[in-house]
Amino acid sequence: MSLSVNNLTILDNNNQPLFVPVSFTIEPGEVLTLMGPSGCGKSSLLSVIAGHTSADFSYQGECYYQQQLLNNVPAEKRNIGILFQDDLLFPHLNIWENLAIALPNKVKKTQRKQQALATLTELNLVELADKSPMQISGGQRARISMMRLLLAEPAVVLLDEPFNKLDKSLRCEFRNWVFTQTTRRQLPVLMVTHDADDVPSNSKCLHWPWNKEAQDA
Repeated sequence: MSLSVNNLTILDNNNQPLFVPVSFTIEPGEVLTLMGPSGCGKSSLLSVIAGHTSADFSYQGECYYQQQLLNNVPAEKRNIGILFQDDLLFPHLNIWENLAIALPNKVKKTQRKQQALATLTELNLVELADKSPMQISGGQRARISMMRLLLAEPAVVLLDEPFNKLDKSLRCEFRNWVFTQTTRRQLPVLMVTHDADDVPSNSKCLHWPWNKEAQDA
């Protein structure tokens, strides 16, 4: 159930690499962080793994999940979830509807609201069920966004600097909560960031330019 990247690099329109080829493996329940400055290709790397490569770029190398080559697998069939800086909740849906829409097709329509409300109860946020995203706080939106990702039952989680827009008082608490959730579910997690404080303790970290072996945080 591991995620592996082998000699992966991304090329711009001039066929120039954004970074030297990088290789790594993330086991279930592990977090690997790629540290790097803005513009170094962090988000583009996540897009390649998720199957959303921009038309402005191409790539070389391979991505594997559980030893299955993902390169030619459509994004919707990779079962990879991404959490961004912005919560990306649907403004026209209330909170329980935002959660229910993420549930897999196997969950019957009659059970979707019930499961969404059960998730909000678990988070001690059930009072938000009928509110719109604009009526709740940034910290609450962040939690709802993360739970929406997890309700979709991803096999892999990618984190694209998801803590950047949170106040310092919320950032540490939310960060710890996120890694508790992914560890509990034994999901391989790849995070990109430029902030060393985001890196969980006792996890692996590759520092820019990513051409060295991952070191323990």
